[in-house]
Amino acid sequence: MDIQKHWPEIRNHFNKSFRTNFHVSIGSVDKDDNPTVTPIGSLFLNRDQTGFYFEKFLTKLPSNSKNNKNICVLGVNSSTSFWLTSLFKGQFTGYPAIKLYGQLGEKRKATDIEMKKLNSRMRFTKWLKGNDYLWGNMEFVRELTFSKGEKINLGKMTENL
Repeated sequence: MDIQKHWPEIRNHFNKSFRTNFHVSIGSVDKDDNPTVTPIGSLFLNRDQTGFYFEKFLTKLPSNSKNNKNICVLGVNSSTSFWLTSLFKGQFTGYPAIKLYGQLGEKRKATDIEMKKLNSRMRFTKWLKGNDYLWGNMEFVRELTFSKGEKINLGKMTENL
């Protein structure tokens, strides 16, 4: 999958994935070369094969980046109607899952624009008690740079993608 050519589709897929899962998974490798996966509920993809997430509770992902900055981000579209329609038709009309390979960048203070993006995404839950606990007082983001995208292959169901 050509990441530059397909970037708009990739961004669209990750937006759908977030709406159905409220998170993506980021794989990294610890100092002992053990793989680990971290759920992230605040990933945003920019227009240029980069992105960022808000870093508040994370300990392993930032620690792992000291030894190995390589990551893999998995976004799965878990929409029930998407899956049932695809199963009925015998093929997916869009990507069921995409992996992005890249590297973790530096942690830095979030910009006003990044804060607005987070607040816009969380607007439907802002009145819930847990919203403030999970997404309140977000100050820092970690930048991401992506070099490769890969669609998940599910045989005949994804051969048209």
